[in-house]
Amino acid sequence: MSQYRTFTARDAVEYAKQFGGLDNPSSLVDAQEVGDGNLNLVFKIFDAQGVSRIIVKQALPYVRCVGESWPLTLDRARLEAQTLTEHYQHSPQHTVKIHHYDPALAVMVMEDLSSHKIWRGELISGVYYPQAAQQLGEYLAHTLFHTSDFYLHPHSKKAQVAKYINPEMCEITEDLFFNDPYLIHERNNYPQELEADVAALRNDDQLKIAVASLKHRFFSQAEALLHGDIHSGSIFVADGSLKAIDAEFGYYGPIGFDIGTAIGNLLLNFCGLPGHLGIRDAAAAREQRLTDIQELWNTFAERFQALAAEKTRDAALSVPGYASQFLKKVWTDAIGFCGTELIRRSVGLSHVADIDTIQDDAMRHECLRHAITLGKALIVIADRIDSAEELVARVRQYS
Repeated sequence: MSQYRTFTARDAVEYAKQFGGLDNPSSLVDAQEVGDGNLNLVFKIFDAQGVSRIIVKQALPYVRCVGESWPLTLDRARLEAQTLTEHYQHSPQHTVKIHHYDPALAVMVMEDLSSHKIWRGELISGVYYPQAAQQLGEYLAHTLFHTSDFYLHPHSKKAQVAKYINPEMCEITEDLFFNDPYLIHERNNYPQELEADVAALRNDDQLKIAVASLKHRFFSQAEALLHGDIHSGSIFVADGSLKAIDAEFGYYGPIGFDIGTAIGNLLLNFCGLPGHLGIRDAAAAREQRLTDIQELWNTFAERFQALAAEKTRDAALSVPGYASQFLKKVWTDAIGFCGTELIRRSVGLSHVADIDTIQDDAMRHECLRHAITLGKALIVIADRIDSAEELVARVRQYS
């Protein structure tokens, strides 16, 4: 960290002038820090007309929402830049473009997406993007297939796994997803009114065994280069466009983890909608979320199988029918990981605005209970849910 310094707005402007790749770098005159996440500084860089032209992002050496008492590796900036660069190669239309990365300063310069909006906010407001779920399925299919054993030579795959080893960020996931919500832990964050619901998680041996199995898979199954945190807050949308950002949790893990995290965030929105919209609007938006989930999975599965049929290089993995069988295992994993996302976002350290911004306390608590109940059910019965249509039926059953 000898060369590391925390950027000011002026530092970000000067850096963008040097490394932004703009034809007229001298036009950049101002910056605004807009980071609303837990880990980084994010600067929008403006020209003299007040137009945001480029983004400068710097990793902090600690968890931003906690402070210096929780130190964090700066190497995550390298992993994020490399993950997004790799994903951009396979899905450029759905991945933010990285223009420059500096390991000493843990800084990257990236494409400005001011023409887009964060998907989570749009979902909360009831703004519908008809192509978003399918586009997310396309992104996941292309990035996960092309970084898997189906496509890569075994030597290349093993080298990639080593390149993207990410122990410190994985440990955060391991704790927040699979440990903290099922223990009495200082990081947990939930209303006292939910104590009985949370205590029931800690006392459910069947649930904890299922969570242990999911954690073991997260530990051990290096199937593809994951985004690692693909929630609706790490996705920008516009009419006809979707772009993934924020991949500092990128590593080689089970494909179902990315799928499950994405589906889980659509279900968190499903749980929270009654607290934001009127009864009729919430009901219609909830049905749309269920359709989104089906479109996401069906698009992913169809595209992954098509890529496997066309591009699989390994003789054994190219046997007709194997890719379809593999996706059944991915789907089961995804349902389990989806359940852990629902619970950790309700009980653990990091919540979502879909529920946390509900103004009425009683309604917010009810939405949290719904997410916990649904998450618990999905974890336990994951192997009994055979399709996206069956998942939708189960969600309705627990709603």
